[in-house]
Amino acid sequence: MIKKILRVFLLLLLILSSCSRDENQSENSIIIEASQKTPLTPTQINAKIDGSLNTKGTFNWSEASSHLLWSAVVNGNNIVTIGFGNSKTNFERAKTANNAKIQNILLAIIMKYEGTTLDKILITADIDLNLMDVIIEKQETIIALRQSKYIRYVEPADYSYLNVRNAESRSGSPSNSTNSSSSSGCGYESQILAAADFTTTTPNAKVPWTFTQHKIPNAWNLSTGRGITIGVIDTGVSPNQSLLGANFNNGLSTGRTIQKNGVYINSIWPWTTTTDGVNDLCGHGTSMASVAAAPRNDRGLPVGVAYNSNLVTYRAAENVVIDGFQEQEAVKKAFTALGNNTKVKIISMSMGHIFSVGKIEDAIKFAYGKGKLIFCAAGTSTSFTTFVGVIFPAWMPETIAVTGVKEGATLQACSDCHTGGKVEFTVAMQRATSGNTVPISGYYENQSDYVGGSSVATATTAGIAALVWAKNPTWTRDQVLTKMRQSANLFPNRSSEFGFGNVNAFLAVQ
Repeated sequence: MIKKILRVFLLLLLILSSCSRDENQSENSIIIEASQKTPLTPTQINAKIDGSLNTKGTFNWSEASSHLLWSAVVNGNNIVTIGFGNSKTNFERAKTANNAKIQNILLAIIMKYEGTTLDKILITADIDLNLMDVIIEKQETIIALRQSKYIRYVEPADYSYLNVRNAESRSGSPSNSTNSSSSSGCGYESQILAAADFTTTTPNAKVPWTFTQHKIPNAWNLSTGRGITIGVIDTGVSPNQSLLGANFNNGLSTGRTIQKNGVYINSIWPWTTTTDGVNDLCGHGTSMASVAAAPRNDRGLPVGVAYNSNLVTYRAAENVVIDGFQEQEAVKKAFTALGNNTKVKIISMSMGHIFSVGKIEDAIKFAYGKGKLIFCAAGTSTSFTTFVGVIFPAWMPETIAVTGVKEGATLQACSDCHTGGKVEFTVAMQRATSGNTVPISGYYENQSDYVGGSSVATATTAGIAALVWAKNPTWTRDQVLTKMRQSANLFPNRSSEFGFGNVNAFLAVQ
């Protein structure tokens, strides 16, 4: 008993000693000039971010000054995400033997400079990743943390860049205002499909014109996606479309499952733990699930690419822009959960942000480390993002960026689609003459709709990947990706704007 007490005492002494060394280093180097003691306004913060985006094409909080970072924290409910580890690449708890010790050291620094107790600062500590969310009010705390050798990043967790831009737009002229539905990717509309935009296949399903462009119906003779599970991170799935619910196995789609999960918390309070469920309250997630895996049905509605694949969906955001604490936290949870799901091979996310988010980067790297093939949308313009190239997280090396192009022999970006060097594949999703996009099963029962942009391109490509993997179930992620590249129309060349171009699904499954 005495030996056990002695061991505990020595451990506590070691932690306190380590904390002291970190604190003393920070304390001796913290100097805040008078001009830096007042936080920047949200408009000034956004101007700094825009300057980086315009000159470098990217923005990362790690490159920001402590004053800018602290200003964003103050204007973001004082919520901070801290990524830690023994090195910049050390993000996984299971691979960090001393993760608890490091966390305690950093918490001790925060408690000292904030002058408060643990219960007042710690919101949550992730169980899979070396990161935690805390409350910080003082700039000195930010500076002290950034000087620690254990810090990978310190980021404002609830600064909403887009909300600031929306507020600026509303205060300006009406011509600059943004319709919330169009800018967020949401909508519940339904449309009667033009006869030229589909063909009909057994048992009575509509095949979207874009599928024919990519030889997907030909590929179905060799693969339908059976045995492969696709994870879709988006706004959830409609409870009013039974083809993505009770009738998921309608028609020629049989023996497969759909699982719906909800991790998004619709609350301004970071301590809230109750989600708002699995149902899509936007419409975007329903569209993505439909194009990836809707059944080959007998209802006269559009079929999905991999109509015999399994589907796991996550409601992880209110709309397509991952902005603010609760949405970014939910996307992180979705990626780590899908990473831990051994049945999932492919992850598709048609949402994003115009600059990086550390906790989402960590979660994507975690899922990638589990062998997942991850497709992300390159971006579809809104009035605020027209100057941005490929958006986050599609530009990450762990993800495959996909964008949409117009119908035709020459690749031309769709009206709103982003392009750039990070793009890997394209999907023809906008008709040359009518401008119509891709037919899908709608939000409501027995209704259809159209969906476009890099979003539908991404979900389509994820479905093609499922066809390839189902045909070759022993293959690795890299083998599937290599085959898709070899089947694209620009291969072996690669465009600086469109990657390898349009994938020929029939060639990819041969």
